[in-house]
Order: sequence, then structure tokens, then C-alpha cells
Amino acid sequence: MTEYALDIKAEIDYARRWAFSFSPDYYNFEYLGGDCTNFVSQCLFAGGAVMNYTKDVGWYYLSLNDRAAAWTGVEFFYRFMVNNLSAGPYGMAVSLCEVRTGDVIQLGRGGSFYHSLLVTGLKEGTPLVAAHTSAAFDRPLDTYHYEELRCIRILGARKVSSV
Repeated sequence: MTEYALDIKAEIDYARRWAFSFSPDYYNFEYLGGDCTNFVSQCLFAGGAVMNYTKDVGWYYLSLNDRAAAWTGVEFFYRFMVNNLSAGPYGMAVSLCEVRTGDVIQLGRGGSFYHSLLVTGLKEGTPLVAAHTSAAFDRPLDTYHYEELRCIRILGARKVSSV
């Protein structure tokens, strides 16, 4: 397995391009629970993350009906990122003060997390984010209303080594 860094500039460029519209390469989940995690996954993929095609527990998207729950579901995305030891992107939980460009923030209330945001930059210590389901690019995190949050440092990705 080869580990490598993602191209954060490519992630942000993708987020800028598609924050206020939808790529024709992916289904728009706006009316099926929200498109936020789908959008964040697309950004990571644009940054060079390879898909993990492990049925049920991987991170991949082929179509509306052939995708991993972690590609589009907030909770599944978190579990995949912080526990992934195989192919695909991986990360770790960090505090808000440790967040940097390319990381992911998830918002919640009552112990349930419902929204994923890609960090596109920092302004005076405040994360700026991009999202779908309430389209945003470079929106200050402090303009959101939430009870709790968790942050995922995206450490990189892994791919099967070719011999």
C-alpha cells in the first residue's frame, strides 16, 4: 500500500467550480437527505483520492444505485475516514483549533451529525468552508448555527502499490 498526500489546491478548485451548481458526473442528493457529504467526497476525489470499492464499508461512487454509504452519508463518511487502513482517503479526529485547508468539519446537534463541510481556507483563525445543501464557498464557519461539531484532518490517501 502506498500512502500519498492529496492535492489540496485541486480539491479547492473543484469546490470553487461546483459549490453553486452540480457536476453532471454525480447524482444530486439534495432531495434524498442532502448533497453535502457527496460534494465533500467529490472534492477529495478531485484532489487525487482513490476509491475504495469494498462493498458496504468502502468509499466509492459509480452511480446513484452503486455507491458506498460513506460517499454520501455523514456518519458513514466519518467512520470510514477515521478508521480506514486500506485504499482511499484517511484521516483522524482533530480539534477545531487544529483545522487546516483541505480538512472536513461536520456539524451536529444532540449527538447526531447532519452536515459535512470542506475547509477552503482560514481567515483570522476562522475556517472558511464550501458545501452543498445550502451552497457555499469560502463561507465563514461562524455563520452556521449548530450545537456541536467534529473535525477530520484528512491525512492523505492510500492506493495499492503496483509492482
